[in-house]
Amino acid sequence: MSAFTVERYGPARKAQWDQFVAASKNGTFLFFRDYLEYHRDRFVDASLLVLDERGQVAALLPASRHGDVVKSHGGLTYGGLVTGDAMTLPTMLEVLEALLGHLKADGVASLDYRPVPAPYHRQPAGEDLVAMFLLGAALGRRSALTVLQPASRLPFQERRRRGVKKATAAGITVGPHADLAGYWALLGEVLRQTHGAAPVHSLAEMQQLQGRFPDHIKLVGAQRDGRLVAGVLIYESATVARAQYIAAGDEGKELQALDLLFHVLLTETYAAKPWFDFGTSERHGPTAIQKGLLEQKEGFGARVVPQDGYLVDLARFVPGALRGALT
Repeated sequence: MSAFTVERYGPARKAQWDQFVAASKNGTFLFFRDYLEYHRDRFVDASLLVLDERGQVAALLPASRHGDVVKSHGGLTYGGLVTGDAMTLPTMLEVLEALLGHLKADGVASLDYRPVPAPYHRQPAGEDLVAMFLLGAALGRRSALTVLQPASRLPFQERRRRGVKKATAAGITVGPHADLAGYWALLGEVLRQTHGAAPVHSLAEMQQLQGRFPDHIKLVGAQRDGRLVAGVLIYESATVARAQYIAAGDEGKELQALDLLFHVLLTETYAAKPWFDFGTSERHGPTAIQKGLLEQKEGFGARVVPQDGYLVDLARFVPGALRGALT
């Protein structure tokens, strides 16, 4: 009999959930309930807590349900099991045994599992990836996540260095920017002109999220004579500063304002941050990579690490198989 039980998340567990995320070795602010639930009207929450024999949380699974599929998480760029420093590989195998058994009994056909990328780990937290292999989980997706370590980054490409000089000579200044609405207007226009698209988050949603997480969501702008010409939204966690919604208007492009903006972020603002994440360069999924965007990011010294997703077919799940892997 398993030492672990699985419980569906409910509001009464909010404080316990958030406390565990804050103390975990691989959780980020995206897993706090106030972030997970900002778009609860679009997703059926299927988050789970795994409890030990004492009723203490051993792991959390931020998740959403989509018919007979559970995704971790359908509304986030990553999900996966959130674990604490006490998590070991043998414990992970038991936790997943209990979790998968619960999902199967609940009529779930498959688990779409997107683990937290390694740069976001405060301590090594790859036990779930070993378990995915032991389960025979299929590799469902592999995204090219473009990252660098500011303290030991590769040099800027010559083109990017020239851009920094040009923007500096033009009087571009870089710093925190308070006008989110103004930036969203610039961003929306750039996305419409370039991709015929709109930001995934509405202005109201992003204002709500920034209001809830001001220490984690920060707008950085590049200005000339008081005019906003480029910017980026930074999602900051314990180990990573992630660039979201990068945009430059016509003037910003002409003066290469983004080159100076990222120069400041990498050499000053986040010089002591373990990782800087430029995100992926996908167009409608990981099988179509925007070459120009990828090359721009690599020009700042970033290189690729894989961000994977796994599909667990619960029809093939055999209780006891994971524990049986330990000899």
